[in-house]
Amino acid sequence: MELFYTDHFVLPLPEGHRFPMSKYRLLRERLLASGRFHAGEFLIPPAATDAQLCRAHAPDYVLRVASGALSSSELREIGFPWTPEMVERSRRSSGATLAAARAALAGSGCAVNLAGGTHHAGYDKGSGFCVFNDAAVTARALQVEDGLGQIAVIDCDVHQGDGTAAILAGDASVFTFSIHGEKNFPARKQRSDLDIGLPDDCDDAAYLAALDGALEQVFAVRPECVIYLAGADPFAGDRLGRLALSKAGLLERDRRVLTRCRDAGVPVAITMAGGYADNIEDIVDIHAATVLLAARLFG
Repeated sequence: MELFYTDHFVLPLPEGHRFPMSKYRLLRERLLASGRFHAGEFLIPPAATDAQLCRAHAPDYVLRVASGALSSSELREIGFPWTPEMVERSRRSSGATLAAARAALAGSGCAVNLAGGTHHAGYDKGSGFCVFNDAAVTARALQVEDGLGQIAVIDCDVHQGDGTAAILAGDASVFTFSIHGEKNFPARKQRSDLDIGLPDDCDDAAYLAALDGALEQVFAVRPECVIYLAGADPFAGDRLGRLALSKAGLLERDRRVLTRCRDAGVPVAITMAGGYADNIEDIVDIHAATVLLAARLFG
């Protein structure tokens, strides 16, 4: 199973920044140490091209990101300082999701971006630690370059995939589904094809019951490829999450999504999306469990 990584394209952050950038490197190291994967399965993705980015984003926005011409207010909304490394990292992260989708479609059935899930980036702006929207970039590339018809985005990050919903609004060939904390960021939600907003402190049983019904609707559209955002932030110990899922509950979430993809014969690209637990090892535990489960189901 192909695992695409970008953690060596370091996005430099000031001391004390709240984004846990090291989780990506730690995840790759954990998976290598697990003995389940060999070194050749870890691949460096190509960067998303301007043409690919501009199918999902305003060309002027892409140009201003690349040239460092974003305003201070735009950078505050993104949450990262501008650097050339930020641009390269963001291009590679979108490229990794596209590469994972193509690897899954080529026969593996499932492949992973060991980062990605940048679902708050909109058509003409970034937001919430998201510069480019890798799911939307990938969906558009698969349509135009690979000739896919129906695609589904299953977004299980704790925050609504508002940027994905807005970019892909009105496109019946991409079904967007987001299950998230109703009272969490963003304050202003966008309209996905299917949204499930959950109350604070939602537990495993309530979450999984809601997910089961939603998956029926997702697979009713008969997708040819699924992009799955397997966020670690619905975890009870996440400082930005507000839900109360256990690690076992999150693994069962993954099992239900991925088993449904496998049983329906639908290739799936997995992205890690959010995770902000105070103990970074909790984030790595959750993401590693997702990837190891995928390897068992599709290996």
